Amino acid sequence: MPDTPDAASGGPVVTIRDLSGASDAPEEVRGFRSLADAATFARRYVRDSVERCRVPGASADDTLNNWFAFGEDAEARDATGQGWTSTDDIRNFAAKPARSQAERDWRSLDPRRDRGDDEDEEDEPPEDDVIREPSE
Repeated sequence: MPDTPDAASGGPVVTIRDLSGASDAPEEVRGFRSLADAATFARRYVRDSVERCRVPGASADDTLNNWFAFGEDAEARDATGQGWTSTDDIRNFAAKPARSQAERDWRSLDPRRDRGDDEDEEDEPPEDDVIREPSE
C-alpha cells in the first residue's frame, strides 16, 4: 500500500491559482504525506511567487499589487478543510524579501517530481534568479 494519499483517500491537496487570469482553472497538487508537508509546499510556492513579482526598490504595497496582478496563490487543505492559506502571510512576504533560497524551495517538496508528472518545468528559476540580501 502506498504511503502517500491520493484523491480517493481525501489526502491533503494544494490548490494553485493564477492571479493574472491567464488560466481560469486552478491546478490541484496531490500526493503529500501530511497536511504539514502540503502547507509547507503551498507557503514556499507563494513566497517564491511574491519574490518573482518583486522589483528592486519597490515598496511592500507595490510588490503586493504586482503579486495580485501577476502572481500565483496557493492554499493547502485536508479533507476536513483545515490547512494554510496565504492570507496570514502575504503582507509579511511583500514587506520582507526572502532571506534564503530555502524559503522559496517548493520544488523539493513537490510530490509530482517523484511521479515524473511535474507540469511546471517552465517554472524553473532562471540561472540569474538569485536572492538579494536586503540592504540595511
